[in-house]
Amino acid sequence: MTPQDDNRHNEKMKKKKAVRDKIMSGKTVEKGLVIVHTGKGKGKSTAAMGMVCRAIGNDMQVGIIQFIKGAWATGEKQVFDAFPHLVTMKAMGEGFTWETQDKARDIAAAGKAWAEAKAMILDPEIRMVLCDEINVALRYDYIPLADVLETLAAKPEDTHVILTGRNAVEALIEVADLVTEMTLIKHPFRSGVKAQAGIEF
Repeated sequence: MTPQDDNRHNEKMKKKKAVRDKIMSGKTVEKGLVIVHTGKGKGKSTAAMGMVCRAIGNDMQVGIIQFIKGAWATGEKQVFDAFPHLVTMKAMGEGFTWETQDKARDIAAAGKAWAEAKAMILDPEIRMVLCDEINVALRYDYIPLADVLETLAAKPEDTHVILTGRNAVEALIEVADLVTEMTLIKHPFRSGVKAQAGIEF
């Protein structure tokens, strides 16, 4: 790189920084967010668990309710069990709907999970609540959408709520502050690779 190239780069970065600083100066609001992770791609729950780790690192109380996953031995549970004073994690599902093949049972399990999640969301001591795979329960009408929306509207101002799962309903997307859609491009499952420790659980 010549001195001229270096100077051009520095000038370009100075201009970019000035623009960025101006944008950032207008970002002054701090509040609890409603976050939706949806889409067919892998990583919805994984990204949410990453946010939980950040919350733990900031000494925040966290509640996790898993709507589909049951008493599976997962890596994240082993990690979060090391922080019992900060994390309450409850796996309240009984598997995917095609595994139970019992709609009434699925609705009852989802209802119990939502009651726990709702209590966590409204608890001012809990700063982040992860409702893992709740979008699946909402898609199948296992829990009332109106109650979920009302609860999100009534949550404490500084509470973050993360809702994961495929096929997020439009009404939930509308009220969310942050929505990410995971796009499936390639997945090893399609090549015969099973779920593996450290990747899926």
